[in-house]
Amino acid sequence: MTAAECGRFAPSTTGEAHPGTLLAALLCWLDARSRGARLVLRLEDLDRTRCKPELAERMCADLDDFGLDWDEVQLQTELGAQHHAALDRLAEQGALYPCGCSRAALAGGRRALDGGWAYQNTCRERALPAVGWRRCQEPLRARLPDGTIAIADESGLDLSQTPARDMGDPIVRRRDGVIAYQLVVVADDAASAVTRVVRGSDLAASTATQVALQRLLGVAQPVYRHHLLLLEPRGDKLAKFHGAVGMSALRDHYPPDALCGLLAYAAGLLAIPEPCQPRDLLGVFAWHRIATADRVLAWTGTSLELGR
Repeated sequence: MTAAECGRFAPSTTGEAHPGTLLAALLCWLDARSRGARLVLRLEDLDRTRCKPELAERMCADLDDFGLDWDEVQLQTELGAQHHAALDRLAEQGALYPCGCSRAALAGGRRALDGGWAYQNTCRERALPAVGWRRCQEPLRARLPDGTIAIADESGLDLSQTPARDMGDPIVRRRDGVIAYQLVVVADDAASAVTRVVRGSDLAASTATQVALQRLLGVAQPVYRHHLLLLEPRGDKLAKFHGAVGMSALRDHYPPDALCGLLAYAAGLLAIPEPCQPRDLLGVFAWHRIATADRVLAWTGTSLELGR
């Protein structure tokens, strides 16, 4: 451990916290606090159509009620200067280009490692217009180097890819002007001097693309650690998009300490789901104790039921 270590938890503010949010927050918090690292809560609120200020406030309240604390809280909408600086840097290197391909045009091509459609780099020979990226009306992509990125996360999970081929050059600014996830996460981690990224395994396939962008921007590469997910009975990731039960409903049936105990049990930290607070788990937390297999979590309307 060094005093310079820093972690971050970066939920999107498109709805209430749900059990998957809380498990990810808990593991990120335990990792940082057990190491004496600084910890940032970064609220990802750039999506103007789905993110509302009241949802950011509710996310903070949900995490606070659960017993988590932070050394700094950031709103991503207030970090635009560093996002624009990252785009400027990519433009200086000739790595930005406009892309006119629609989502429909991508469908039916080659599957990417994240389950979506890989972009075939159709427009990568196009140049930015003379007016520059700020006045370009089309979506923008970053032209990634063609080589393989060899990387493993802290658990030994192999994350190696040739991202320009396996995923395709990423969108970095959307048609509506919103700076896209792959770039903002790199820019924001660099600006906060994040050294450790603890997140769900659903994001593992994005790592090589983010490392490629880090190298283009000349910023440091964090250590990555990916953890188990909570799944719906159908096998999908528990998520707000799928209507996962939120904290407003859970509060009627689970005090925060009971919910914390259940999630700690699901993660493998407790032998039985006994009530506890996050700080009570610091004495038993170690990554080798965390389960690696995803867990099914079903909401019956009155209780959470764990499966395998």
